[in-house]
Amino acid sequence: MTEIKKEGTSRLEKVEKTLSDQVFGVEDLGMILDCSKDGIWITDGEGKVIYVNDTNASMIGVSKKDLIGKSCAELIEEKIFQSSAVMEVIKTKKAVSMMGYNYKTKLHVAIAATPILDEKGNIKYIVNNVRNLTEIKKLMSDMRMKDQIIHEQRQEMDALLNVNNAKKGRSKDIVVASKKMELLMERVERVSRFDSTVLILGESGAGKEVIAREVVREGKRAGKAFIKVNCGAIPENLLESELFGYEKGAFTGADRNGKMGMFELADKGTIFLDEVAELPMHLQVKLLRVLQEMEIVRVGGTKPIQLDVRVIAATNRDLDKMVMEETFRKDLYYRLNVVTLEVPPLRERREEIPQLINVFTDNFCKKHQIERVFTGDTILAMMDYDWPGNIRELQNIVENLIIMSDGEKIDVAALPRQFMKEEETTQAVEPLELDDDLNLKDALQRAEQQIITRAMEKYKNTRAAAEALGVNQSTIVRKMKLFK
Repeated sequence: MTEIKKEGTSRLEKVEKTLSDQVFGVEDLGMILDCSKDGIWITDGEGKVIYVNDTNASMIGVSKKDLIGKSCAELIEEKIFQSSAVMEVIKTKKAVSMMGYNYKTKLHVAIAATPILDEKGNIKYIVNNVRNLTEIKKLMSDMRMKDQIIHEQRQEMDALLNVNNAKKGRSKDIVVASKKMELLMERVERVSRFDSTVLILGESGAGKEVIAREVVREGKRAGKAFIKVNCGAIPENLLESELFGYEKGAFTGADRNGKMGMFELADKGTIFLDEVAELPMHLQVKLLRVLQEMEIVRVGGTKPIQLDVRVIAATNRDLDKMVMEETFRKDLYYRLNVVTLEVPPLRERREEIPQLINVFTDNFCKKHQIERVFTGDTILAMMDYDWPGNIRELQNIVENLIIMSDGEKIDVAALPRQFMKEEETTQAVEPLELDDDLNLKDALQRAEQQIITRAMEKYKNTRAAAEALGVNQSTIVRKMKLFK
């Protein structure tokens, strides 16, 4: 133990000797300090300037020779400074940090003044370090301005959306800001004037039901029954009785009075058959009869019931392919496909994403009685995403972010992991430095601390870090407490 201590002392003495042997001349020291990007200037104990580096002279806007020899009080009188940290150091004999403003160069700066005391405790020198904050303040101002512009643009977009929709008789929740949606809405307006069967195609979550409602809202059946049936959500053994109803005693457990089906409920109105491609073959035959004859027969019944109903069907499946594979009847396909409306996926109308975010944000903020706003960078990141779940996915994520965000502004760090670009998710992890005598338990704990620390630096909040690491938020919070 004594030998190790002696060896350590010997190394320290060598370092001290090396430093003491390296003596800089005044000229060399001045050249070194002039390389600093921060302003450095030194006063004596009474506040008189005895040294200024090039950076500080440039910040002040006065030459070195006009500064050296002057007191800080004189510089304030000449309105070169707004205030002086040196004067505070002289009063308190303690280091002082403060913000300052230069009248001549219009610069905002951060000043750190540190006293150097002699052996009697008197101030011998005061060293000032000055950092230019103007660019940082400008950046912050630009960011505030950007957020204000985004807020104003959001209000303008909402107002414009409402005006445009009002002019064209559209629902206020319909967002049309792309060429594809404009063409689709023109077809919707034309189709709504007639009573033909409509087939709506589009990916899951793209808004097929919204389009169906818009067809009805602008047509002559507006205000009448609108019955929605999800053909893929009802068990096959119940689907026939749900669609067409049943007579009393039709099967065990049936209502003794019988029951009307969805088609009867939609009489004089519209029935919307969502996911129509999920209908089994024997029900496709019955649906074909409805479309051809406009009549149904209840389960267990024999008497046809005449109907006056408009049929709108929708699917995310490729019906042409299903017809070729004989999993969907060709004659039913032709009966359904009188007029086809194809809803484009969200990735093909990205320019509508900001307005959709605004609509959903307004709705959810009112619902949950809170204030939230998406920053411009967040909206750009959301526009860059492919949205495999389309508008439904966007709506769900917006509500999630509004509920889970810590502050009023929702920034990029709050977005789920799938919004990260591939290069961001595949960054190499720096190797963990381990001591030779570190056991496995300590090594794992240190690795865990390192990973969580990096995740917090990147994602800024515990929720986003937890989601990125695939653990619960409570786990991150608990682990961070252990690290302290």
